[in-house]
Amino acid sequence: MAETSTLPAGRAVKLKLDRDGIVKRGFMALIGLYLFAALALPLYAMLSKSFVTYGFDLTRYEFQVSDESGTVWGDPVSAASLNDALGKFSDADLASSSDGRLAVTDLFPDFSFKSPVKYRLRSTTADAPYLVGLDLQRTTDWQEFDSNTFRRVNLRPVTTVGLQNYVEYFSNPALFSSIENSLFISVISTVLTVGLAFGFAYALNRSCIAFKGTFRLIAMMPILVPSLLPGIALIYLFGNQGFLKGLLMGQSIYGPLGIVIGSVFFTFPHALIIISTALSIADQRQYEAAESLRASSWRTFWTVTIPGARYGLISAAFVTFTLVITDFGLPKVIGGQYNVLAIDIYKQVIGQQNFEMGAVVSVVLLIPAVFAFIIDRQVQKKQVSLLSARSVPYQPKPNRRFDMLMFLWCLIVAFFIAGIIAVCQMAALVKFWPYDLSLSLKNYAFNRMDGGGWAAYWNSLQLAAMTAVAGTAIIFTGAYMVEKVDGFRAGRALFQFFAMLPMAIPGMVLGLAYIFFFNDPANPLNFLYGTMAILVISTVTHFYTVGHLTALTALKQIDAEFEPVASSLRQPFWRLFARVTVPVCLPAILDISIYMFVNAMTTVSAVVFLYSTHTALASVAVLNMDDAGDIAPAAAMGMMIFYTNAAARILHAFASRRILGRTQAWRAR
Repeated sequence: MAETSTLPAGRAVKLKLDRDGIVKRGFMALIGLYLFAALALPLYAMLSKSFVTYGFDLTRYEFQVSDESGTVWGDPVSAASLNDALGKFSDADLASSSDGRLAVTDLFPDFSFKSPVKYRLRSTTADAPYLVGLDLQRTTDWQEFDSNTFRRVNLRPVTTVGLQNYVEYFSNPALFSSIENSLFISVISTVLTVGLAFGFAYALNRSCIAFKGTFRLIAMMPILVPSLLPGIALIYLFGNQGFLKGLLMGQSIYGPLGIVIGSVFFTFPHALIIISTALSIADQRQYEAAESLRASSWRTFWTVTIPGARYGLISAAFVTFTLVITDFGLPKVIGGQYNVLAIDIYKQVIGQQNFEMGAVVSVVLLIPAVFAFIIDRQVQKKQVSLLSARSVPYQPKPNRRFDMLMFLWCLIVAFFIAGIIAVCQMAALVKFWPYDLSLSLKNYAFNRMDGGGWAAYWNSLQLAAMTAVAGTAIIFTGAYMVEKVDGFRAGRALFQFFAMLPMAIPGMVLGLAYIFFFNDPANPLNFLYGTMAILVISTVTHFYTVGHLTALTALKQIDAEFEPVASSLRQPFWRLFARVTVPVCLPAILDISIYMFVNAMTTVSAVVFLYSTHTALASVAVLNMDDAGDIAPAAAMGMMIFYTNAAARILHAFASRRILGRTQAWRAR
């Protein structure tokens, strides 16, 4: 047999990047850097802050005491030795916050500010500060004080790193109970919301009821209002002076009952969209097969309908759970003394200025949110297509009894949603509830109220417009680069990770992380803090993921051959992007823009820590006016947000029809 010869292995062939490839990677790297700076670095700063503890280290200070003549000095003695001898401070007493102070005179039981005795103090290390009046000292040299000055000397806490904050949090029953409360509220709200949304979606997709469009329109109304608004409506309905208070039979609306009802209201449309999508893709042939096998309607429901919609139900459940457990506005308005995790963050940061404990609560809140997000993503990966080329879309058959039942279900839910909005509108127009029920516009005189006045509303419009424009441009460009760039698998995977991460981060957590990161004087981006720019960055980052997924879905529908063809014709990618990609994806681009606009108008949790006196927002003004007792003006401002978002939706629908009529005519050919 002839001996076969083999060629020596050559060098691996690598594709050379052209100019378009370099520019695409550059754009992707630039937007990836934005996500890294606007998301990863603040979260790292917050996580690091949660491990920072403050305490008085008495071993770092030494004292000398003179005799009454002030000339003869005793031997140096450490503050720790003095404390051991006196038993004055326990370890718990020495734990402190960042602005703590410890009077040194407490270590000298015979101290008198009138005494001629003099004192000396020095730090044994350079990182042991103390105050003399308001002057901060950091010196290892002996400093001498008379008794009158010595009484104004206070030790300052030193920074250490450890798990003390977490130990303190989980050992505090009041704080730890917030975890149980949050989980309880979230689970109950999720079960109720998913059940109601499933019945509503089932009626819209599997029955022949009238007014489907009207019911669908009403069901989407909660998206247009901040989550605080249902809380205000419930106060007018069931509060201490509510006109339906008697229906509660002695129970209080302030607490878990009010939070659950309000949570069902504002999460309902989110669950409905997901479940309705799952129910709308059923295959008619499966139901015909069940009918031919003489299966009952009940058995068909459990063996065909529920299995087909199970992934939608699971996804809706986790989305609802995440929205409820991370919400801040509703528990703040109607929660009363019922603490939840989001309220704990607000109390620790705003009420007690304890930023380290606020960071700890944020990390605790982050765990269930990330857990729910991961499970939801895994469930979506397992979902398979239920429709094939041979599938027959499901067509419901008229059934008078069933249709009447479904119509009543939708009517009850629509009445609940529209009723909440109507009560808020009534609250905004009534002069003085419940004593003067005449109608007036005085509650819209926001400049007379706390909260920022009309300037807060105009700031929200500015924020929403800037978020819609800048956010849409950044999101769509980033999605295009990650979808259309050749190779660079590791970079694309990293970009996708950063793009998906915002969905798992609660708004309160992101806002607090921004304080730690952008409010650091050593940070070169510190100039952004307190400006409208940081509100835009925060809002775009918070709602990035949904827009990114929308853009990717649209881009995946474009044939991948466009790029090679354009390259062979020596056309730069930006020309293809402007003349082909953007026009084809215009429906998705418009959807992203209105999504960003509406959420920028209604968001509270992501911006409540970041606004300044000149960048107050309408949604935050609702919160501040409610805190000040101006509930009717708070309802009026909430309704202004509703009017604005409704007008934006109508304008979006009108513009979409006009623009898409010109740019999407090819779809009808």
